[in-house]
Amino acid sequence: MYRYGIKRFLDLFCSLLGLPIFLIVMIPVAIAIKIDDGGPIFYNASRIGKNMKEFKMYKFRSMKVNAPDIRNADGSTFNSENDPRVTRVGKFLRKTSIDEIPQLLNVLKGDMSLVGPRPSPLGNKDLYPKEYFRKFEVKPGITGYNQALLRNQSTMEQRIKNDLYYVENVSLILDLKIILLTILSVIKSKNIYRNDLNNKEKGEYNE
Repeated sequence: MYRYGIKRFLDLFCSLLGLPIFLIVMIPVAIAIKIDDGGPIFYNASRIGKNMKEFKMYKFRSMKVNAPDIRNADGSTFNSENDPRVTRVGKFLRKTSIDEIPQLLNVLKGDMSLVGPRPSPLGNKDLYPKEYFRKFEVKPGITGYNQALLRNQSTMEQRIKNDLYYVENVSLILDLKIILLTILSVIKSKNIYRNDLNNKEKGEYNE
């Protein structure tokens, strides 16, 4: 019952409440990004959502224009405190997760939920084991169970385990727990980076 009606109502209610915050934050962030390197303010990434539907996910741009995607060998995102692809402003945006705020627009559009497995890049699905495709039974989220526990430090194996746990246990209580843990993680600046310098692969640009 929760995942089919109440969850969407809460998504709409909370994202509408968050819109003024997005508009207030956007002005100084946009100015800072433009001053930093003059590139575009937003990064609109192609992602796969519920029922394998492709959509554009919105973020404040934190990487240099046309920066290459670097992923760990297991397909998880490479993160480093001294990543040369990330702009000076981008480091702050990522540390505070402010870069994710524009995804409130995705929630309003219905592409995403406040809580759910993080959206999948188009090229990653070939790396997924069969059981992991269950994550597409629910909408992707701005934050999720995996992000609340491990943020950016999870391996692909941990991400699969945590995302499937969420799909199998969606509830209001779990969503509230995830939101609380995510806020605490951001405040404490926990698990921001995952380095795997000896085992990485390059691909297309992908924030």
